[in-house]
Amino acid sequence: MIPAHVPDEPPLTYADSFDVPVLFRNGPARKPRRQWRTAVLKPWAGSGGFPAADGWYVSTTTWREIIKAAIEVGRDVTPHLQNQPRDAHGELVARVAPLYAYLGMHPFMPPFPVPGIKGRRLTLNPVYAFGTERSAKNAAGYRLGMTMAEWVCRSLLGLGQTEHLELGGPISALRNTFKDPKEKLPDLWGQHQAENLYWLIEAKGGDVGLGTLRKGWEQLAAGSKILGSYAHRTVLVGACVRPGDDLLLSIDHGLHFGQPPLTAAGFDIDDESAVGPGNLEDRLGDSDDALIGAARAQMLAYLALRSAPASQLRTVLVPADRASRRRRSGLTTPLEGDDFTRAMRAEARGVVPYIERHTLRARVRSWGLDDFLTCRIPGTEVHLGMSRKLYAACERLHEEDLAIAQRTPGLRAEDQPADDQELSDDAQEERRLTQRRIFREQQEEARPRLRPRLRDAYERGATSDWSELLRRPQEPELDLEGDGGLLEAATPETYLAVSSSSLPPVRA
Repeated sequence: MIPAHVPDEPPLTYADSFDVPVLFRNGPARKPRRQWRTAVLKPWAGSGGFPAADGWYVSTTTWREIIKAAIEVGRDVTPHLQNQPRDAHGELVARVAPLYAYLGMHPFMPPFPVPGIKGRRLTLNPVYAFGTERSAKNAAGYRLGMTMAEWVCRSLLGLGQTEHLELGGPISALRNTFKDPKEKLPDLWGQHQAENLYWLIEAKGGDVGLGTLRKGWEQLAAGSKILGSYAHRTVLVGACVRPGDDLLLSIDHGLHFGQPPLTAAGFDIDDESAVGPGNLEDRLGDSDDALIGAARAQMLAYLALRSAPASQLRTVLVPADRASRRRRSGLTTPLEGDDFTRAMRAEARGVVPYIERHTLRARVRSWGLDDFLTCRIPGTEVHLGMSRKLYAACERLHEEDLAIAQRTPGLRAEDQPADDQELSDDAQEERRLTQRRIFREQQEEARPRLRPRLRDAYERGATSDWSELLRRPQEPELDLEGDGGLLEAATPETYLAVSSSSLPPVRA
């Protein structure tokens, strides 16, 4: 008999889902000859930790989960957008456009089927295969590698929010070493609470061969040498795909024993209540630092919402119960498979004609529904949104960041030397990196002051009207009918939707 604790649930039927073969091994090796099609694949068991054994696995995910990873991974550019929030739209386009431009899907059922797989895999589309020059392929490979590394580490393996290593790494005393521009270091770092380990992560994407993986392993070794006596894991993610092949992920890993990690920088909580795996939003109620981290992670989305014209904003209904949107795996809950959300939306639509418009939002909230602010990112088919509470916290964080930029010499463009444009590209990049590091250090120094301020803003946001938060006289449109062409997903505090007509096409 199936154990009683296993829930009796219908199989997942998400419309944009596909399968990703994943190979775990303990060091770089040659790309296996098409074993991602012929090997006996083990089903991915869930998120929260590292697999007990190396070997071949397969995981089914959604395009929405991949897009969320693409939006949130990599360099934090928001320090440069303090006075130009509309430019956040451009950065979001840059992060998702290569995926839409070059990826497609094709049907494939492995010779040893795994229960629950969808029989579709990602591949490169003909535009990439026949019409893309080498430099564009390199740029697309970088974005693909970073996106899939983020997806693996957070959605599959339960790592918390990743950070770009260029800002100094996990140990304050080692930051100057991590900042050395002469060192070739890995891309990302994070702290895995369940494992109680630091993670160093290097991402490679495109036609990833053994030479590329060896370079990535050397970068991880350089970072590991700096981290030294602290226990940590090194993770090399190769997102390998060639025209006509499936997207294959190779995960080469190493475990380095040592003293346990320090309490995460600035965190005010003990290990038992530490920010949980994968998603900071699951712990916003009991951790001020999780709230700061979640607000930082969503600053691009906040800036996009804040600067969108009123005509492009709307609010969508989701259950106010945050626990209903905590997934057993991954970060997002697809809403088309959420019976609770569908039922509550239908009930609201049924009684709305009998309610005066000026009391509608209050009545909706009294029924246990919340309305998240959303907008479509121009130039994409991606819709992003968030709750009142998180929006209010992001607004307060933006105000604090703007104050830091204004009082810190050298951060403003008008403070830069006139001969800056005469510098080489490398010199300009080093100068900008120094500015970002100064900004981050100022942010961390402000953390004790930020905790109560963001907490107060977050709590006040729950009872604020959108017109008050947006500082506009009119409330955005409350969308009760929904858009049947959108595939929606939500987390406890954010919203993401993609157009069903713009998913990577499935080619025979």
